[in-house]
Amino acid sequence: MNPYIYVLSVNGLLLFFSLLFYFFPPTKINGLYGYRTNKSMQNEDIWNFANQFFNKTLLIYTAIALVAALLFVFVTNVEITWQPMVLMLLSLAVSVIKTEQALSQNFDDEGKRKKQ
Repeated sequence: MNPYIYVLSVNGLLLFFSLLFYFFPPTKINGLYGYRTNKSMQNEDIWNFANQFFNKTLLIYTAIALVAALLFVFVTNVEITWQPMVLMLLSLAVSVIKTEQALSQNFDDEGKRKKQ
């Protein structure tokens, strides 16, 4: 398979979904669409904050992962196999970790906003 097609099918598809989530965020708490964790689904305020923050960070990190994967393909002559997948998983993991940290910094365990 052409390495550019492989990168676009893995990292490009995730970038497409991050754009979709960014421009069409979920409006109500649901079990199908959006950033769904126990903490993010406690109330509407946390839900809106978590989805806005996650969508923004996911968009940034998937764009970085796509560019990095394309540069990797362009610069190296090795056959790519797992490298784009690792970049995709790292961008997802970083987005989730950063969102959970932001939730912990802005909301208490009961779902109320912390005083700043």
